[in-house]
Amino acid sequence: MANHAVLDNVTHKDLRVITERSARYGDNIACSTVFPIELRQVQAQYPIVLRKNADSGRFEPIALFGLNSQENLFLDEGGWDASYIPLSVERQPFLIGVKPNPGADSELSVHIDMDSPRVSQTEGEPVFLQYGGDSPFLQRITSVLLAIHEGHEQNRGLTDALAGLELLEPFTLDIQLQDGSKHKLAGLYTINEERLRSLEGAAVADLHRAGHLEAVYMILASLPNFKRLIERKNARL
Repeated sequence: MANHAVLDNVTHKDLRVITERSARYGDNIACSTVFPIELRQVQAQYPIVLRKNADSGRFEPIALFGLNSQENLFLDEGGWDASYIPLSVERQPFLIGVKPNPGADSELSVHIDMDSPRVSQTEGEPVFLQYGGDSPFLQRITSVLLAIHEGHEQNRGLTDALAGLELLEPFTLDIQLQDGSKHKLAGLYTINEERLRSLEGAAVADLHRAGHLEAVYMILASLPNFKRLIERKNARL
């Protein structure tokens, strides 16, 4: 169970975080949420699809790392074999806290899961400098958390626009591997390219003005990465 604490430079003055990528630190995950700000980098490495969030019922884009639960085909003995790691993965074990502030902007704070295996007093990156200032590592994490916080709102705008234009369609991927075993990916959604091509100019212009059109093309451009994902799976048989 997570043990979240508000980060502060007194209580956590000696805190360090292990940044090594390994299953022992929770990186054996099959997917993660991704955000418009990073889709250009993500599409170069991973297939991007959409799913319905079980809690909110809303669509969200995700990057796929494996074909089965708790399978990350980019993870090996050398770490994470890709040039880009999505923000939702990079931020671990930190998360952003939001405190409502009536009449003003909500107050944001950095929290940390003290039960994470990444948390250490002796190994990894220092969170604070010797005299209490934020380390370069924490400065990076803070920027990542802010991007994620803003990215959730951007995702809502993107997926609401796609759903409103009826551009999302469910799909199932049936895979037969080299050893004859079969896998099925279901419950996912992608963009209907035929419907996209048939959009009227005004609708396309609206997508562009809202900043969604690039995201649409990044998602579509990522789909050939399914072939690479299957190749990674076959290489482990």
